[in-house]
Amino acid sequence: RMTSHNMTWISYPSKSLSFISPEEIEAFIASQNVISRLMHCYIAFFVPTGLIAGICILIIFIKNYLQYKVIENLDLLLLHFTISNIVMIFLSFTVITRPDYLEATHLTCNILSFFFNFSYFNSQYVLILMLLILLLKRFPPRTALKATQRPILCVGFVLIYAFCLSLTEALLVGTDNYLLETACQLDPLFAWPEYEIIKFTFGFGIPSFLQILCFTTLFAKAAPAEVPALQQHFRTYPAAYIISISIFICHLFYNIMILFRTTFKLQKSIGTPKNELVMNIAEIVLFCESCASLVFILCFHKPCK
Repeated sequence: RMTSHNMTWISYPSKSLSFISPEEIEAFIASQNVISRLMHCYIAFFVPTGLIAGICILIIFIKNYLQYKVIENLDLLLLHFTISNIVMIFLSFTVITRPDYLEATHLTCNILSFFFNFSYFNSQYVLILMLLILLLKRFPPRTALKATQRPILCVGFVLIYAFCLSLTEALLVGTDNYLLETACQLDPLFAWPEYEIIKFTFGFGIPSFLQILCFTTLFAKAAPAEVPALQQHFRTYPAAYIISISIFICHLFYNIMILFRTTFKLQKSIGTPKNELVMNIAEIVLFCESCASLVFILCFHKPCK
């Protein structure tokens, strides 16, 4: 049985305002200015670019399907990935209030967090499927891996898996104080420490290990003589590989910050305004990556080009 954690003590350093020296006040004002500028930059440049790219990709894929009545396995996964990232961009509008936070009830914040985690886990594991399909294009599939030739089945499995992980995360946000107003972030500050640990393990640790495994196999294993050279393979399917690298870099930074936050929770500390600033930067970097991924698909995926 899960025992409830008492997380009522936790608050944002910017909300506690227990500053003594003028230096601390100056540091606080400086960090608030940085968060505000980053938010304006993200909303002004990244959001419109990401949404326009996403809509263009959807139109191209739908148009191609209506014309040829068939959709490639990779295209289907990229379509799924695109929808997931568009949802992520819409959820990122919660940063509009920064340097302050969105005021919402614990229940509303938990619902927003559920959809955010669903998109987050979804896009991570769809990317793994894409890399696996590209791996099988280079190395003829064994019987055990024939299932990946049926992407609808794989997408269904990913959706169920992402739903179960998001539901687990929603339970770890805590089931108390549902109607209490709070400062809301998509990864709620008042969530139990296990929330961040599960998110790191299943949202970054396992997918990163699988990504590294795919890349290692690609470089280390000798391909059959009849398939194109490795450089040619990368040139044929650049979008998935570029996205894979960009997601790894941005998610690494974000997940390190998530673990730092867990450490503070376990130490019963709220951290400093500087810690809060870096966590905010990591969150905005994560959203910027969602926009950038859509631009990469539009620019580098052949049917979109």
